[in-house]
Amino acid sequence: MTKPALLRTLTVTCGLLVLHGCKSDTAKDASLKSVVLEQGRTPRRTLRYTIEEGSTTTSTMELSISSMTTTASAGEDFTEEPGLRVVVASGPAVKLPNGNVRLETRILLAEAITPPGADPDIGRDLNTSAALLRDAGGWIEVDNRGVVRRSELNEAAKNPNLPVRLVMTIAQARTSLARVVLPIDPVGVTGRWEERKRFKVFGFEIQQVDRYTLNETAGDELRLRVEIVESAPNQTVTFEEEGLEFTLQSLSVSARGDVTVNLNALESSARVQGRSTEILTVKRPEGTEEIKLDSVFQVNIDVEHEPAPPG
Repeated sequence: MTKPALLRTLTVTCGLLVLHGCKSDTAKDASLKSVVLEQGRTPRRTLRYTIEEGSTTTSTMELSISSMTTTASAGEDFTEEPGLRVVVASGPAVKLPNGNVRLETRILLAEAITPPGADPDIGRDLNTSAALLRDAGGWIEVDNRGVVRRSELNEAAKNPNLPVRLVMTIAQARTSLARVVLPIDPVGVTGRWEERKRFKVFGFEIQQVDRYTLNETAGDELRLRVEIVESAPNQTVTFEEEGLEFTLQSLSVSARGDVTVNLNALESSARVQGRSTEILTVKRPEGTEEIKLDSVFQVNIDVEHEPAPPG
């Protein structure tokens, strides 16, 4: 299997970290369903963001992946994939007359993290692509549950040379982990709610469930347990320019970890680990091959919140 084909396949593997739909200036979060599963113990409270005018946040996300690829021609191949570090700034927050908040966002830094044993060529390619992301961003308008009501890309984000795979990775990690959508109904400790989503990854249809459990509250800080599950039906996508046809026979992605929500910041810190398993058939001009991919991944997000300056 060629390196470009393998990289394309690994893009599908980490389904947790891909975008669930591009945002336009009238787009809303692509959740099919938001529901409270258990209201939890009393006392219960209605959880809402209260973002202060002029406040800012800076979040640093680090992603690492290790993969086992099994093919008939090459047998098993274990690789430590180059990881990714991204720093995103949000704000200053602007309170709107309708009660929503508008936030400018942009990427301050994006770079590869190359572990020992990783292919240095892939690391260099990733760094080259990541460098194009600097200053990409735009603005979002969110309500007090954290649901995006409007958004627009800035000029840097409209660059046709931007690496789509990395943009997807950053966007989905932020929408499932860094920006938690709060439940509609009041909840107490042990309360649970979930968001169900459908989205596409290079033409593949994916279903995802984000489930949150409220473990603890301390003023405006929430400590949540998050569980994320993905699946996909059997389906085929053709990349005509590359002469490749992928048939996704099965996909299973699961992840769990801890999220700390600051209701004054709209940005959350997170520590999440997961596993992705999929079986694909790849048809190329040279022949057809079945590939099994078994990956483990880790996502860490750290947030710094700056209140509005006095005066």
